[in-house]
Amino acid sequence: MAAVAKIPETSLWANRKCLLICAIVAIANMQYGLDSAAIGSLQAMPGFLAVFGYKDPSQATGYAIEGTFQRLIGSLLTLGAFLSSLVAGAFAHFFGRKTALWLACVLNAIACIIQISTTDKVAVYIGRLILGLANGFLVTFSNIYTAEASPAHLRAVMVALFSEWVNIGSIVGAAVTNVTKNRLDKASYQIPLGTLFIVPTFLAVGLFFVPESPRYLLYKGKPEAARESLKKLRGDSLSPEGFELEWVEIVKGIEEEKHTVKTIGPLDMFKGTELRRTLLCYGVIATQTGAGSWFIISYSTYFLIVSGLSVDDAFGFSVMNTCLGFIGVNVGMYLMRHVMGRRTVLMTGAVTQGCAMLGMAVSATVAPGTISARNCLIAFTALYQFSYNAFVGDATYPTATEMVSTRLRSWSVGSAISLGYFLAWLTGFCSPYFINPEDLNWGAKYAYVWAASNLACFVFFFLCIPETKGRTLEEIDELFANRVSVRKFKSFKTSIVAEALKDVESRSPGAEKKLTTTEHIDEA
Repeated sequence: MAAVAKIPETSLWANRKCLLICAIVAIANMQYGLDSAAIGSLQAMPGFLAVFGYKDPSQATGYAIEGTFQRLIGSLLTLGAFLSSLVAGAFAHFFGRKTALWLACVLNAIACIIQISTTDKVAVYIGRLILGLANGFLVTFSNIYTAEASPAHLRAVMVALFSEWVNIGSIVGAAVTNVTKNRLDKASYQIPLGTLFIVPTFLAVGLFFVPESPRYLLYKGKPEAARESLKKLRGDSLSPEGFELEWVEIVKGIEEEKHTVKTIGPLDMFKGTELRRTLLCYGVIATQTGAGSWFIISYSTYFLIVSGLSVDDAFGFSVMNTCLGFIGVNVGMYLMRHVMGRRTVLMTGAVTQGCAMLGMAVSATVAPGTISARNCLIAFTALYQFSYNAFVGDATYPTATEMVSTRLRSWSVGSAISLGYFLAWLTGFCSPYFINPEDLNWGAKYAYVWAASNLACFVFFFLCIPETKGRTLEEIDELFANRVSVRKFKSFKTSIVAEALKDVESRSPGAEKKLTTTEHIDEA
């Protein structure tokens, strides 16, 4: 055991101002939940199918939907998000996080108007693509902002607000579609699509009260504005000494990065120690798709109906699963804050999700078409929704955003999310071939693929992901710069806090005593 000085770990209540600011920014992710719930449900809604589908008496709804249209309304959204996330780094370099979010709000409104007002499939495609462009910016910049704005010991909780808002959006979307599902007019799908105006409206107004990221402002050579931004974020949660220590550490970390590397661009992500960080970020984001989440989120309601459930039952279980996911998010946030590190949470999630997927597939194999198989499908889908949101869904963005350097965060996270959307697009485009009765008609047996995928995710988490819980972003920069192994990452002693403390002590004698705590460390 050794005495070390560090930034005090104050309570969530003490950091309520920062939590509120991060919650305002994170509401951007509610759009994804709303849209996923709406589109996933619309594909099984008679009023929507009467306009965009065709009559098929053999189906429970009396209508069916063409596989091409079904694939495109899902895949064009992810294609748009892929494109916007890909250019996020360049945009952020010149305009910052807030401007990107405001632009996304405008694109959202345009996309919603197009989708609500048309009955033409081509126009729907255009609206889906524009909405995807907006969603890419919303997800990328909201998560980058919360990672950079939150204190180190609460970063997992505040970045995990992503999952909180996604599930709130899913609950609202599922509730609205559940109310309108039996209507046979256009309002049956126009009302759910109208909920997509909620996020751009609230976010556009809320951003007026949100300071720009202090780390971004420092990189742009605006130290006074950066310090003022950090003051607004921390409020009265820190003592003057604690605030000064955090400020000096951030400044030192960014100055060191500027001194070491003079350029900021996409190719820098693949040079030196940045390559390891970039690949880890890419891998973590890719596990969202590898877990099978896009398949479950996009097609759960349709999947349940194809498996034999009535429309009413399928919608009811969809709402139930969404609520279980919301409970899971909060369980996961508690675990990351008080019980487990990121790495353990991710590995636990891969195991439980893989078991849920395997249960779905096995039940469909040994007792196809039976009530028992249907009940297993319902149960394992519910288990999956809870476990994904509690573990991998909660921990991926906190982990991915802190894997990369501040200098390249918008480039690395943006391109990683772009990769994630590409994989989601691939999943959304291919999944109907497996589950659609017109094609392979695998039904729940498709879950075998995702059970194996979750096993691969577990191996990746175990071998490659270091533990970053409680570390400041600047400490993580130092750990990667020193090429610290996964095994030693958690306990390795960094020097940047001690260097920052010397500066603080020179200005405020006695500060070191006020900031000293005791913990186990490994010497370099």
